[in-house]
Amino acid sequence: MLSIIYSRSQLGIQAPLVTIEAHLSSGLPRFTIVGLPETVVRESKDRVRSALLNCHFQFPQSRITINLAPADIPKGGSRFDLPIAIAILSASGQLKTQGTRLEDHEFVGELALNGHTRKIPGVLTAIVAGQKSGRVPIIPAANAADAALIQQPVLLARHLGELVGYLAGKLELACSSPPKKPAQRRPISRSLAEIRGQLSAKRALCIAAAGGHSLLMTGPPGTGKTMLAERLPNLLPPLTEKDRLLVHAIYSVAGNVREPGFDRPFRAPHHTSSSTALIGGGHIPMPGEISLAHSGVLFLDELPEFNRRALEALREPLESGRVEIARANYKVEFPARFQLIAAMNPCPVGRNCKTDTEDCVCSLEKQRRYAARLSQPLLDRIDLRIAVETPPAEDMLRKMSDGDRNSEKALREKVLLARKRALKRRGRPNQELSVGDTQADCRLMPEDEVLMATAARRFGLSVRACHKTLRVARTIA
Repeated sequence: MLSIIYSRSQLGIQAPLVTIEAHLSSGLPRFTIVGLPETVVRESKDRVRSALLNCHFQFPQSRITINLAPADIPKGGSRFDLPIAIAILSASGQLKTQGTRLEDHEFVGELALNGHTRKIPGVLTAIVAGQKSGRVPIIPAANAADAALIQQPVLLARHLGELVGYLAGKLELACSSPPKKPAQRRPISRSLAEIRGQLSAKRALCIAAAGGHSLLMTGPPGTGKTMLAERLPNLLPPLTEKDRLLVHAIYSVAGNVREPGFDRPFRAPHHTSSSTALIGGGHIPMPGEISLAHSGVLFLDELPEFNRRALEALREPLESGRVEIARANYKVEFPARFQLIAAMNPCPVGRNCKTDTEDCVCSLEKQRRYAARLSQPLLDRIDLRIAVETPPAEDMLRKMSDGDRNSEKALREKVLLARKRALKRRGRPNQELSVGDTQADCRLMPEDEVLMATAARRFGLSVRACHKTLRVARTIA
């Protein structure tokens, strides 16, 4: 009257093992789930009962106790419906396996009332963890897109009855198709050649792409700041296989599935986004925009219009490349190694107050308050800051030529070569160099040390600002 089934919980992008123990004993009929279950898990009692009855199985009229071990790990979501149903069938003697051992499998999935399986989020991490443990994952057929990202085959169950037939040795479950090798890069839909003029801004964008540096663009509306940011992913090298799988895992936890490919993520949240939306969180911690932009680009347009608390929360992830969300009994960590690209206007009205002094209606106090919306510690973590001016009318009216397209291709090749050199030197982009690596790879001549010390005193540069200046110089070199 006791059965043991293996499943996986979800804790950030981790999938800790959960052992589901089902015990049937004499006494008044009662269905109890213990082991720190969330509300959705406790509600699985009704879904499992209806699914068993509608699949023509008997629901045991006895005292049923389901233990989700270990008890100190929180269990949320509907992923335990399928393993709980299998555990009850096994404990009640209705499931007699033939040639198939339950302990060699792991089960995750939600059950409909008619016994069909439904899609669940975060299944990719459960698949990877299950295969590492040597067991065969069985997931809902609706999650076939997640399983298609894994090299090893995964079993797909469409219905509870079909799964029971497989475990009894009477049916065969469908397997996930092997992943198709995606193209290294999709056709470029937004070309850097479409931007007229802005040579200095394009150069800054290439430097940012080559070293993985963060960039803040300041300029009047309509000068091309958003267009520049949207074209940055075209200059970046494609994702490696390891990074691609991690990005897909993050999106799987968030309930989304990215199209297979090596393209880097590009996220552009609205300036009304809360700190939870940017950083992540919630009752059950979910990844925020900075984690969805992992290994890619996070573009924040109208930077001073963002909530001050949300912007300040970016400071730690910009340096550590991860975000830790603490709850009363546990902590969840999400990767957040993103490249920040931000844009802002020179003043609240949007004009360039330094050049449009006759038309600008902003007082000096207004301009000061607008600039003060961005704290110095945050600005200190942004490697590059440039002014984007309105290009001449002649540049805006000029048509795109083959030379422009060839120029973009040459810039991309230079960026890829610079990244390759940085990876060969330290195994990571220049923006991620530690203090010791910066001192080793960015050594200055005696006369350059004097120049750097003079600049630090004159502009009030912090130690962090001096180090980021050296890292950017390494990238330019």
